[in-house]
Amino acid sequence: MSEKHIIQTEWNGGMAFEADVNGHKVTMDATIEAGGHDSGPSPKKLMLVALSGCTGMDVVSLLKKMRVDIEKCTIEVQGDVAEEHPKRYTKMHVIYKFTGKNLPLDKLEKAVKMSEETYCGVEALYKMAIEVTSEIKIIES
Repeated sequence: MSEKHIIQTEWNGGMAFEADVNGHKVTMDATIEAGGHDSGPSPKKLMLVALSGCTGMDVVSLLKKMRVDIEKCTIEVQGDVAEEHPKRYTKMHVIYKFTGKNLPLDKLEKAVKMSEETYCGVEALYKMAIEVTSEIKIIES
């Protein structure tokens, strides 16, 4: 039998909702302009968070196995939003920023490619609906 993930989300009044994810609380809300109290990120922006976390965990793990010593890894995800409703993401662009000394670009590229093409389930799903692109930036320390 395949694995199944289950979460519970409860309305907290106004536009706020709180999700329980394995005992971790995630508050979602709308901006003040949209009728909320801005007490948490919007559900749509959490889609960007899911992608950054999924690929980030893959890449850091793969680089460790490749014995690449990075000092810092920052992942920026940009999402282009449709002008008409439903205001969905039409494209996402991932920018991997690696900080360290003499980082081997070939190994960084290999780890990112393995995440994008094999391991990241979030990206695999998103690619079924939208274009997902990426780039790598190296910051020498």
